[in-house]
Formats: sequence, structure tokens, C-alpha cells
Amino acid sequence: MYEDSVREEFTHQSRSFGNSAAMISAQTLGALIELVPEDGEADWIDVACGPGVISRAMASRVGSVNGVDLTPAMVEEAERRAGEEGIGNVSFALGDATALDLADASFDGAITRLSLHHIPAPARVVAEMGRVVRPGGWIVVSDLAADGDGEAAAWREEIERLRDPSHWACRTPQRLRRMGAAAGLVVEHEELARVDIDFDEWLARGSGGQAVAGLVARLLDEQPASAESFRVLDGEDGRRLQQDYWLCRWRRPG
Repeated sequence: MYEDSVREEFTHQSRSFGNSAAMISAQTLGALIELVPEDGEADWIDVACGPGVISRAMASRVGSVNGVDLTPAMVEEAERRAGEEGIGNVSFALGDATALDLADASFDGAITRLSLHHIPAPARVVAEMGRVVRPGGWIVVSDLAADGDGEAAAWREEIERLRDPSHWACRTPQRLRRMGAAAGLVVEHEELARVDIDFDEWLARGSGGQAVAGLVARLLDEQPASAESFRVLDGEDGRRLQQDYWLCRWRRPG
């Protein structure tokens, strides 16, 4: 089951995930937090919260943040880090992003980052986020963006799955946007951010890691000219990975 794969992978990454450049860069963290409206009375849910990076970063902007994640090790790490930082308005619990055990209209906002590409039915996650948010509330999502070109997209998925067996599939911005529309949500803001990180650090962080480095190297020799959303380039300080991240804020009509 995909849930078991996710738990195994993110138990492996429970410490390293929240410290990686991809998690804390201005493009992937700062830009996302800016999409959360400042409201000291607002209650938010952080879906598939991982080690609580988003929950802790947005805690000063809202009244409370409730993080849920499928992986016990991630929930434990989120609690540990929040405790160390003395952040008192966040809490964490186990939860399935595709079937939240929460009442309708329970929160003023819902947020998730880099979770949808691990989930076979991402539209279900977006729908659940919309369901638990009150009319007039916000749904904020960020995820990896896929290329529209089929060859480039397939090549990228081979590398992603070798590195991280819990990876399911990246989606194009157009497809991600349609998920919100299907859930009855209205786009308020949308953007693409290109992030440049160390490729070898990214590869090593996944459970596939160095065991698949040789095969990945051969795939890199086949990088399609049409690849745009995921590109590996040689730099002065080593190989660099350029990825496109899609960020969106929807509003639930009401």
C-alpha cells in the first residue's frame, strides 16, 4: 500500500527532511507563508505536516495551527522541534490527508506543501482541505510542478522514484488548478517558483540514495532537451537541481 511506502520513506527522512535546502528556501517556505493571511484569531490545519516546518513558520501569523501527518516519526519530530523552539500554539496528530477525521468547516484555513506528489489521489486531499475549511476561508497548496511534455515528465519520474520509492507522480500546474476547481474553490493567487539546490544532497536524502546513484547518472545522460520543470545542470560547485514549485491560494466561497 502507498501508505506503508510513505511511512517508511518519511521515517527515514524524519530528521533530514526539515533541514534540507528545498524545505527552508525563500522560494519554497517564505513565499508560501506569505500566502497565509495574518489573523491572530484564525485556526489553521497543516495537512501532511511532516516535521512541522510550515506549522512552526506560520504560527506567529495565526491563532493556532493543527498539524496532521500519516507518519508517526514525523509527528514526533514536529512535536520535538516545536517544543525546543517554545512555540505553544501548534499541535500535531496522526491523520490521513485523503480522509481527515474532522468535522466540516472546522478551520479558517488549510495548508499543505510537497505532499500531493506522494498521493495517488491528490484531488481527494484538496477536496478534504476545502471541506474542513469554513466558507470564506483559505486553502493554500504548494507542490512540485510537472512538465507538460510527456517525454520530459516520464524521465523525471524515473529519477524521482529511484530516489524516493514513496514518490507517486508530479502534476502539471493546469491539472493542480483543476483539482481546486473541482472542489468548488476559487483561485486568489497562483505562481511558479524555480528553486536551485544541490543535486547530490537531494539524491542522498532519499532512501534510494547512493544505491541508485549509478543508474541515476545514466538517466542524467538522457536528459531530454524539453525538460523545464526538473533539470540537472553542472555548476562550479557540483551538480545543481532546478525544480519548479507551484504555489496557489484558493478561497472557499461563502
